[in-house]
Amino acid sequence: MNIKHILPSDIEKESFRIIKSELEEAGRTLPEELEPTIIRVIHTTADFEYANTLMFSDNVIEKAKDAIRRGAHIVTDTNMALSGISKKTLAKYGGEVHCFMADEEVAIEAKQRQVTRAYVSMEKAAKIDAPLIFAIGNAPTALVKLWELMNDETANFRPELIIGVPVGFVNVVEAKELIINSNVPFIVNRGRKGGSGVAAAICNSILYNIN
Repeated sequence: MNIKHILPSDIEKESFRIIKSELEEAGRTLPEELEPTIIRVIHTTADFEYANTLMFSDNVIEKAKDAIRRGAHIVTDTNMALSGISKKTLAKYGGEVHCFMADEEVAIEAKQRQVTRAYVSMEKAAKIDAPLIFAIGNAPTALVKLWELMNDETANFRPELIIGVPVGFVNVVEAKELIINSNVPFIVNRGRKGGSGVAAAICNSILYNIN
């Protein structure tokens, strides 16, 4: 077995090259505007199935970039995703990243109402006075709450983008389908796969490619 000597600064570039090469060998051609996102997710997971299961609404990448240029904030449902999203890059455009899962008031209210903290977190996040992008990598209940808010005429709530990639077995598939069938721009991974790392990778693929 031959171990390649690669400079640390070149590892990601070489990984992307390998991914593109293997996709080409499999006869898989990616749409130009979606390629950076799909490849970064595959790079994060080493799972080529994402090339087939990631779903994108029409013109969603450009819509997301426009929202970020207008100072969009990103809300996520895990501190892991919060750590992984490039806050420095987002800050260049006036945006911030938020996660309310550890918020004491959220925890108390969730316990009182017997709902998840993610569910209550979305209610709190919806009050942020800025364009909003939601990056959900863990909790399907967050997607359910976002769907409820979007369908509540009194809420006057419409995110710029919902990234719906929770991982798991209970209500995960169903919650993702709610977002796919909504009228909001979305990036969703169909099926059970996903996770906080995937949510962060999707955000970064957009942030790193804004011209």
